[in-house]
Amino acid sequence: MSLLDHLQAKLHALGAQSLTRRLRTADTGTAPRQTVGGRELLMFCSNDYLGLAAEPAIAEALAEGARRWGGGSGASPLVSGHSAAHEAVASTLARWYAPHIPQARALGFCTGYMANLAVVTALGDEHTEIFSEQLNHASLIDAARLAKARVTRYGHADVAGLRTLLAASTARIKLIVTDAVFSMDGDLAPLPELLALADEFDAWLVVDDAHGFGVLGEHGRGSLEHFGLGSERLILVGTLGKAAGLAGAFVAAHTIIVEYLLQAARNFIFSTASPPAIEHALLTSFALIEGPVGAQRRAHLVALQAQLREGLTALIDRHPRLGWQLTDAATPIQPLIVGGNAEVMALAAALEAAGLRVPGIRPPTVAAGTARLRITLCGTHTEADVDQLLAALEHAAAAQEKAA
Repeated sequence: MSLLDHLQAKLHALGAQSLTRRLRTADTGTAPRQTVGGRELLMFCSNDYLGLAAEPAIAEALAEGARRWGGGSGASPLVSGHSAAHEAVASTLARWYAPHIPQARALGFCTGYMANLAVVTALGDEHTEIFSEQLNHASLIDAARLAKARVTRYGHADVAGLRTLLAASTARIKLIVTDAVFSMDGDLAPLPELLALADEFDAWLVVDDAHGFGVLGEHGRGSLEHFGLGSERLILVGTLGKAAGLAGAFVAAHTIIVEYLLQAARNFIFSTASPPAIEHALLTSFALIEGPVGAQRRAHLVALQAQLREGLTALIDRHPRLGWQLTDAATPIQPLIVGGNAEVMALAAALEAAGLRVPGIRPPTVAAGTARLRITLCGTHTEADVDQLLAALEHAAAAQEKAA
């Protein structure tokens, strides 16, 4: 069999299971209302949680950065790509996390995927055992696979199970690795309990705060601020392409850990640095996140979450035969579990026909039988937008129930 025949057969198998993915082209920028394929849709699928991607002040800062710094960075950070703008971002983040991590230092990366790969592969050597949360993001899973360390999985939010595994470990170095906010369920990891285990068993806690940064905490500094955590055992990964509205990522940790990453993390050493114009604009984003704009939008998000959950709960109660379920989401990620792949794609198509974009999420991103609509809220959505979504879901639910 030729390679093309082999791949075509695999594509056919994906299609038969309603697992084919399709690339969509947006004609306008990220916003609650976006034109896709020439049609304006009300979007509930972006990770732009604070609505900063379309913030005029950030667009102006990006243009100003381009005028000052030009386009690309030209080289890896250790050659000539680390500009004063990069250093200012790292210094700001080190200041933000100094109350939570003694001797905090930050190091920038182009993407959250790269940052997770850097931390887990560089620290996960042959002397290490990695304890990986069952629902960790794909980047953490891939990083654990690439690491030289032994990898042990523990159940979702299963603190007692993790404690048993840690007690049995004879590894010299132990890394507990977890998402802070689980991107397909919207719930929070029990970080205080995990940090207590790290203290008890002389372990380190790697926290991927991709979906908490900007959203959680009084000043938007994420899960560590939300829980009030502080320890040199904390290694934080944050993403700047979601609530921050731009691009990039960072690691914040004790200065010795960050210095080692600078020496040993291959995808930091051998990748071109992010464009300095983006770094320049991130300083404006940080000011908005920790200022009145960020505070107002976080408060608005909490109100929208309550409105949506109340409406979805009532919808599920009215249509019990459909078997739809909610997760224990406490964030702008509010999934509606539908079950089957074909069923969730039919529901997503019905919503799009009604002018709303809410993608269906299927395996392998989520477990078989738990396909879902991943509804995400933005700080620039309105109460009327949420009402429109609930009305469209009610219409689709009634139609499905009638057809069943």
